[in-house]
Order: sequence, then structure tokens, then C-alpha cells
Amino acid sequence: MILDRYFARRFLQSFAVIGAIFLVLMMLIDLIEQARRFDDANLSFGQLLRLTFLNTPAAISEMLPLLMILSTIALFVGLARSSELVVTRAIGRSGIRALVAPVLLALIIGTLAVALLNPFAAATSEEFQRLSDSYRNNGSSTLSISREGLWLRQGSAAGQSVIHAQGTLNGDKLGLRDVTITTFSPDGKPTEQIFAKQAQLENGHWALRQAKVWTIQDDLNPEANAITREVLNLPTTLTRDRILDRLGQQDSISVYDLPQLIRDLREAGFSTKQYEVWFQVQLARPFFLVSMVLIGAAFTMRHVRFGGTGVAVLTAVLLGFAIYFIRNFAQILGENGQLPILISAWAPPFAAVLLSLGLLLHAEDG
Repeated sequence: MILDRYFARRFLQSFAVIGAIFLVLMMLIDLIEQARRFDDANLSFGQLLRLTFLNTPAAISEMLPLLMILSTIALFVGLARSSELVVTRAIGRSGIRALVAPVLLALIIGTLAVALLNPFAAATSEEFQRLSDSYRNNGSSTLSISREGLWLRQGSAAGQSVIHAQGTLNGDKLGLRDVTITTFSPDGKPTEQIFAKQAQLENGHWALRQAKVWTIQDDLNPEANAITREVLNLPTTLTRDRILDRLGQQDSISVYDLPQLIRDLREAGFSTKQYEVWFQVQLARPFFLVSMVLIGAAFTMRHVRFGGTGVAVLTAVLLGFAIYFIRNFAQILGENGQLPILISAWAPPFAAVLLSLGLLLHAEDG
């Protein structure tokens, strides 16, 4: 038990040091990236720093597998160089048994990442997106989906517009059906309400078909002065890619909100596969982190006198990256319906665990 606590403490120290180094580097790189992205917006250093801080939790969440495998490599390379692994085996403790503490810590860190870091990263990502839209478009643009349909808000210097649609249309261009649009002046007062059977997103505007426009003024009867148009163009700063990116942006949704969102999407007639796969991927995250620990240990639990430590470390890192990309590829296949949802989310981490256990058992038997 004392030896397990010692290994756990060494592992946490490695994780903290490597995590701090990557955090500083990542924030510096992201700060430069934000300055480049908003070069035309003339943002202050404080605003850029705020965007960087808001973007950091999601980046940390994404980098956890890399931090886990590097921490494991640092732990066992250090133990091998100090001959502590030799002493551990001399007292009858096998290499597999020495992995209990790091594996348990990986499970705990993975569980905390799902239960605490994921909701926090989702909230900061949503705020980051809101501020980015506000700085870029002089007004925020948001998207949400509920059982009542799809809601969009677009902003510009002329004011805000709130768009509600009952569903989407099939086609290469983004199309909405049964659309209601309410426009607001810069001071927040409603100015117009538009209903259209269809709305197609074109370059720089919405093409509304079979539209009816009501002007909202204090001394005006809206219905008496309503205008009907076969085609009406409404300016917009939104693009198809930005809307689809927001629609498919799973990292801005808390794991606790995903089940309800999936139900709402299904009732509104939208595809839910990408969210179902993402939900299962999040649940499988602790096991994926465990696989990173086992892969790192499989190549570094060896004495330095055997040589080839650099090659072993490089092999472990490359294999870790390969497993990471295989998991992402399986996730894409699951989102496209080419693989069952559970297999696309759970098969890669379990396969990685079995592979690394096989390597460890082979090394122990040797």
C-alpha cells in the first residue's frame, strides 16, 4: 500500500509538471492565434486574454490523453533510471501490480474530466463563441435547438434578428421551412415580423419565399399595412459553414445536457447520430485514458541498461497518437452511420487496453 501511494504521488507529480508546461505553451499559442483572428477588430490585450482563458478548458480536455501517456512515460523512465523498478521486482512486486496506482488515478482523472471538466469546458466554449461572434459581427449570433424547432439569432450594426424555423430542408444549401423572423432596432425595440414558407441561405442574405411582412410601429396597424412578397432578401452575416459548425459543435454542450438535446433533436426531425456518438465517447473517456497509461507503461517499464530508451519512448508516443486517431476515425464512422454507435465509441479504448495488456504480459513473461 505504501508503495502504491509512492507510485501515485510520483505519477501525479509528473502529470502536474507536464500539464503546467503544456498549459503555458498552449495559452501563449492561443493568445497569438486570437490576436491574428481579431486583427481587424482592434481588441485590447485584456479582451484577447479573456478569449484565451475561455478557450483553455476545452483545449485541456482535448489534451488529456497526451498528458496521460507522457506522465506515464516520465514516471517509469524515472523509476527505471533510479533502479526503483528493479527493487520493486526484487521484493516480489510484479510490473503489472505496480500499474495499479497509475491506472486508478487515470480512472479518477477521466471520471472527473467527464463529470466536472466537461460541463465547465462546455460553458466556457459557449461564452467564447458568443464573444467571438460579438467581436466579429458587432452583435452576437447564436443557435439553439429545442422540441419547438430551430432558433437562430444574428446580429449586425443595424440591430438583431431572431429566426425560428420548424425544421430544415434537404439540399446542398442550408434551407429552413415555416420560418418566423422578428427584427429589432439597436435599442432593442421590435421593428418587423416576417413569416415565410421557406428560407434559403445565400451569399450574404436569406432568400425568403412566400413571405409576409408586418411592420411594427406604435401608430400603425400591422395587419392593415402587411406586405406579401413572393421572394424577399434579408441581409445576414451568417454563413452555412458557421451554422453547421455551431449545429455540430458538441464540445459546447455539457454531457449532462446531451440526453435531453438528443431527444429534442429527434422530435424536431434532426439527425442525432453525432450527438449520440459524442455522448458515448465521453462516457468511454476514463477507459481511453487508462489505455494511454498502459501503452506508455508497456514500452517504458524496462531497465535502462537494456538500451533503446529513446526508441521505446518514441514508439509509445507514436502508438498513443495512432490509437487517438483511430478513435477519432471510428467516431466519424459512427456519426456517418457506418459503424454502430456503441462500437464506434467503446471499441477503440477497449482494443487499446487489450493490446497494451498483451504487450505488458509478454514483457513480464520474457
